[in-house]
Amino acid sequence: MSKQNQASLLDHPDVARYLFHPRKDPGGRLPPGALELWTPVEKEDISINTRLFLSDAQKPHILFFHGNGEIASDYDEIGPVYNSFGANLLVTDYRGYGKSNGFPGASAMLADAHAVFSHVCRWIKENERAGALWIMGRSLGSAPALELASCYPETCQGLIIESGFAYTLDLLSRIGINTRLFQQDPATDRINIEKIRRYAGPTLIIHAEQDAIIPVAHARALYDQSAAAIKKIHIIAGADHNTIFYIAGQSYFSLIRDFINQASATART
Repeated sequence: MSKQNQASLLDHPDVARYLFHPRKDPGGRLPPGALELWTPVEKEDISINTRLFLSDAQKPHILFFHGNGEIASDYDEIGPVYNSFGANLLVTDYRGYGKSNGFPGASAMLADAHAVFSHVCRWIKENERAGALWIMGRSLGSAPALELASCYPETCQGLIIESGFAYTLDLLSRIGINTRLFQQDPATDRINIEKIRRYAGPTLIIHAEQDAIIPVAHARALYDQSAAAIKKIHIIAGADHNTIFYIAGQSYFSLIRDFINQASATART
């Protein structure tokens, strides 16, 4: 069964209702220095908005896919923190989220990720930005992040998964979905596991110790199955799914910076 068909099984209306919680952008001004990149994804005039928090063009660029209840503007204060730690942050929304139009769905989310990735790569080249491109996904965003890393291993210089899921059916069950709808296709359960097995670039896994939505066992499974020669797992003690930023504090960003620097130094030797 193809990856697209596996994802389409998750497009059932009952699944989408639990899996996606889109919010519209409140319409405020962009933070100083921030830019927007619009990616057309379908003939029906659907476009995906990516918010760019930019600093030094020589520094790494992190293409970031957020959680299911977040939008790009939620990162207006976090983006500059990434900048201060030596990274450019590019936060992309999903259909129906933030300023993006359309309606969210699993298949569309993965397909749109390819279009956004291509557009971002082109934008980086056209603007002569030399910093490496990393892919990062938080929670639901781990799905498009792993999709891209597995499909573009030569272009994706590194992968960061925060609060990501390894087993689809377990996640769906925990958010209230009747998983018996999907038992006919066991491959659906291991989509992310199969993808991380195909990516051998530097991989950082971050997870909250007390995450009840996506238990830490998911992080350990992704780490164990990762094909990366350079990989690290870091568990944030005392944190849960929605407090990981607050409990980790500045160490969250230091961890990402140090791992990217380590991977870059290793690549140069």
